[in-house]
Amino acid sequence: MRASVSLRLLLPLVAIFAFWEPVATAQAAELVGFTDRGYRPGTIVIKNSEKRLYLVLRGKRAIRYKVAVGKRRKAWTGQAEITAKYVKPAWSPSAEVRRDFPHLPSVIEGGASNNPMGVAAMTLSNGNYAIHGTNRPGSIGRAVSYGCIRMANRDIQDLFQRVKVRTPVVAVP
Repeated sequence: MRASVSLRLLLPLVAIFAFWEPVATAQAAELVGFTDRGYRPGTIVIKNSEKRLYLVLRGKRAIRYKVAVGKRRKAWTGQAEITAKYVKPAWSPSAEVRRDFPHLPSVIEGGASNNPMGVAAMTLSNGNYAIHGTNRPGSIGRAVSYGCIRMANRDIQDLFQRVKVRTPVVAVP
């Protein structure tokens, strides 16, 4: 009898957190020293060659995440800003992706297991690119995308909570 009462009390919590995986910041990211000059706290810096994304903090520190970056000749460098944030975004393949994978549907609904955007996405002002989760966690740490920055779902959840629309994003080789 006692166990069923406890279970009934927990069920609403399970329903509330069914979408979001627990954000384990210690596992999701590392707090590291960051002495690169010229980046203000709050800036996202993507180092394509390292396959790492840094969220610059005060005091010469940053939160470092392992990411997947654009494949050869697809990785972008330059400056952008976050234009929007989405939870469980739907995905439509770009014309380039559609050329390479003509069998893809025109839209994959948010939350679908085959949706490559994962649990959340943040679009960027530099075109068809985004920083997003992934349904292929094995791709993290590799150069495999068409230019988007992929993060483990737990990592995109963590970063999503830390940044706002208009956050500056800088990608370097």
